[in-house]
Amino acid sequence: MMHMIRMASLWACFAVAFGGSAPPDNIPRYTGPGSCSSPSCHGSVQPRTDNSVLQTEYSVWAVRDKHSRAASVLKNDLSKGIGRILDLRPDTSDKCLACHSLNVTEEQKSRSFDSDEGVSCENCHGPASNWLGPHTTRGWSYDRSVEQGMSNTRDLIKRSEICLSCHLGTETKWVDHQMIAAGHPDLYFELDSFSAVMPPHWKEPDADPWVEVRVIVIGEAVHLRENMRRIVRDTARFWPEYSELDCFACHHALTTAADSWRQNRGYAGRRAGNPAWNSSRYTIFKIILEQVDSEDARRLESALARTSALVSDVTADRRQVAAAAQNASEVADQAARRMADLRFDSSAALLLMKKISGNADWISNQGERSAEQAAMVLNSLVIAYCKNAKPAAAVQAQMKSTVGALFQLVENPSAYAPGSFASQLRAFNAQVR
Repeated sequence: MMHMIRMASLWACFAVAFGGSAPPDNIPRYTGPGSCSSPSCHGSVQPRTDNSVLQTEYSVWAVRDKHSRAASVLKNDLSKGIGRILDLRPDTSDKCLACHSLNVTEEQKSRSFDSDEGVSCENCHGPASNWLGPHTTRGWSYDRSVEQGMSNTRDLIKRSEICLSCHLGTETKWVDHQMIAAGHPDLYFELDSFSAVMPPHWKEPDADPWVEVRVIVIGEAVHLRENMRRIVRDTARFWPEYSELDCFACHHALTTAADSWRQNRGYAGRRAGNPAWNSSRYTIFKIILEQVDSEDARRLESALARTSALVSDVTADRRQVAAAAQNASEVADQAARRMADLRFDSSAALLLMKKISGNADWISNQGERSAEQAAMVLNSLVIAYCKNAKPAAAVQAQMKSTVGALFQLVENPSAYAPGSFASQLRAFNAQVR
C-alpha cells in the first residue's frame, strides 16, 4: 500500500508540473499492462481479502488467462494458413490484431508496448492514463475513474458489450464468412461460461449471491441485441453475409433422406434449400424472456420471425433486412435494460433450468449451435445453484454429470443427433425439483 501511495504522489507531482489533474491534452491514452503489474497494485501472487480488489488481477491474466496469449496464436500454423488464403500476415495485420491484441494508434499510446502482450487490461478497462495514478489515492471513487475514461465493467450490459466487441464484432472488428472459410473459428459466446474460463480475476461488487444468474440472462439479451446490430451493419457492407446463417445447415455430413433429421424435421418458416438464420443467440433467451416478461417475449418473437425469414432468403432486399433487424435490436435492448435490475433466488434458478430443459425437442431441433448454447447456459445455472442453494452432494453430482453429457453430444457437429440431445435434456429436467 505504501508503494501505491508513493506512486500516487509521483503522479500528483507530474500533474502539477503540467498544471492539471491529467496529461496536458487530457486525451485518454493507453499505458500497457506493465503499468498494473506491481505486486502492491495488481501483480500480487496472493489475493487480498481486506480490499475491494484481489490485487492478483495482473498475475492471473499473465499466467492463466488465454487473453494474454491471444496474439501468440497469430503465429501458429493455422493462422499462417488463414493469412495465406486472405493474403495477409496475421501477426501484423490490423484485421487480426484488432481483437488479438491491444491494437491502438501511436497517438493513443502513452508508452510503446508490444502487440505480443495480447488482449490486456486496457482492452476491457479502457485507456488508463487519466485515472491510473489517482485511482490509488484515498477517497478516489470508482465512478470518478469511469468519468476519466475507465470502462464500467460493473454494469453488466456494458460488460457484455465489451466482451462481444470481439466475440461477436463491431463496425471495426468482425469475423465474416470469408474469414471463416479461410479457417477462422465461427464465433459463439455465453457471458458467464466465458468469464468462468478466463478465469475471473475480480470480485463482483454486487453482494447479490445470485449475480451469476443475472450475468447469464443479461449476457443472452445483449448477445442477441448485438447480433441484430451486426446484421444491420452487414447489410450496409456486404449482403448476403453468410456468417449470419446456420453454418451447419450447409456444412454437415450428408446421409440418406431416410436418415436425415433435417429433412425429417422440415424447414418451417423458410423455403426448403434456403439456409436458416443462426438462431442460437435467441433460442435460450426466448425461454428466459418468457419467464421474465411475457409481453416483451411476444414482441421479440414477432420481430425476430420477420428478421429470420428475411435473413434466410438470400434474395431479400437488404433495406428490409436492415429495418427488421433494427426493430428486433430495439426490442432486445429494452428487454436487456429491464433485466438489469432483476434479482434471482434458488426458486428462479430452478424455474429457468426447468423451463429450458422442458423445451428439449424445440431446442434440439434448432441445431448444433442452439444445443451448444443450451449446454453452456444450463451449466452456468447449475454451478450458481449448487454454490448458493447447496443441494445434497449426490444431487449436485447427478446434475453436473448430466450437463457434462450434453457437452459431449455437441463436441462433433457432424455427429450431432437432436434425438440424443433432447433425451439428455429430458433426463436433466427430471432431476430438477
